[in-house]
Amino acid sequence: MDPVRDSLLRATDGRDFRRLWAGDSVSQGATQVGDLVVPLLAVTVLAASPLQMGVLTAAQSAAFLLLGLPAGAWVDRWSKRRVLLLGNVVRAVALAVLPLAWWAGVLSLPLVVAVAFVVGVATLFFDVAYQSYLPALVRSERLGEGNALLQVSASVAQVGGPAVGGWLARLLGAPLAVAVSAVAFAASSGLLSRISHGEPPPDRGARRPLRTEVAEGLSLVVRQPLLRRIVATTALSNFGGSATSALLVLYAVRRLGLSEGQVGTALGVGAAGGLLGALTVQAVVRRVGEGRTIALALLPGVAAGALVPLAALFVDSGAIDDGGAVALLAASGAVLGVSVVLYNVAQVTYRQRLTPAPLLGRMNASVRFLVWGTMPVGALLGGVLGEHLGLVPTLWTALAVEAVAVLPVLLSPLVRSGPDADRTGPDADRTGPEARSSPPAPPAQP
Repeated sequence: MDPVRDSLLRATDGRDFRRLWAGDSVSQGATQVGDLVVPLLAVTVLAASPLQMGVLTAAQSAAFLLLGLPAGAWVDRWSKRRVLLLGNVVRAVALAVLPLAWWAGVLSLPLVVAVAFVVGVATLFFDVAYQSYLPALVRSERLGEGNALLQVSASVAQVGGPAVGGWLARLLGAPLAVAVSAVAFAASSGLLSRISHGEPPPDRGARRPLRTEVAEGLSLVVRQPLLRRIVATTALSNFGGSATSALLVLYAVRRLGLSEGQVGTALGVGAAGGLLGALTVQAVVRRVGEGRTIALALLPGVAAGALVPLAALFVDSGAIDDGGAVALLAASGAVLGVSVVLYNVAQVTYRQRLTPAPLLGRMNASVRFLVWGTMPVGALLGGVLGEHLGLVPTLWTALAVEAVAVLPVLLSPLVRSGPDADRTGPDADRTGPEARSSPPAPPAQP
């Protein structure tokens, strides 16, 4: 069998997947541009403080804590294609409000926070829907390939999005850069509308109370012993990572003295590691094993995270200039990108294979609730600590949390599993996951 001719990018039965991939790729790019230029807007136009940046970052992810569990049950009841289209339209309209408000002279930080929350709600539904939609568009044995291709798009967006966003903010100003992100979300909806797959309408007669359906998805997640460990690792990692994310743009601009373009370049070059991880993950999993990949993948990223607070020490001592600071941030991000992508692709693929189709939305939403629900809390705490302890001590504290986060998977049977342990098939997970040593959930992005 010719692997190129048979790939999802060429196969005749991969047409709808390619449409999903194209639409999601544009959406990912819009997300990455928006995730940089909205905080830049707050820092450069509204002079936001560390605490205010913490509030803004918390608003971006608060939907996963407030709506994460019922979102999965709702997605399972609705057309996933429509959820994807509506999610992009809502994000386009919400982001368009900010440049209009700036042009009218009424832009304020509360408005930016409100828009960030609305965009976060739409992102929640979009992410749950596309992960739950993928198994309907590709065969089970091709889920790994599909997830890897989607991760390539996410990684390319993480490479190019911040760089494009940073230089757009530098050349056009942050408000107009936000407008570009809004247009890209609208374009993504146009691409996704071309998917022709017909979803069978959910059986309304089989619906039960929302609380019962939500409990089924949550129960599936918490009753899997190895999945509990993965969720614990991801939740703690996201908690620490969100504290860092809340302060990173502020730290780079005010503490390291970088321009908007330099911030975008550092984040974009750093994200190239994610692209490398996406291109190599299938080979790594085949060689190392799915379980061992999950257990070990995050360790290099934690070590490289120390380069972020160390950059301030080197700048203060005169050891490096602003170019050196860009290089350190980029190097840290590159290693972290490889780590997170290897971790995420392995676990997401496992989760999709494991879960019955009617529960996919609820399972994905339950995991997102548990592992992304820590993000607004971490971001708020990061803002508070940054205000009272300072930026650099807070970054070290956040890194310590991320180091502790790897322990649940590192001290589990996963670390002893090899590639042969991943070949028993998903049915083995249903009866005894601890015995199998292989298995999922995204660090936020980690």
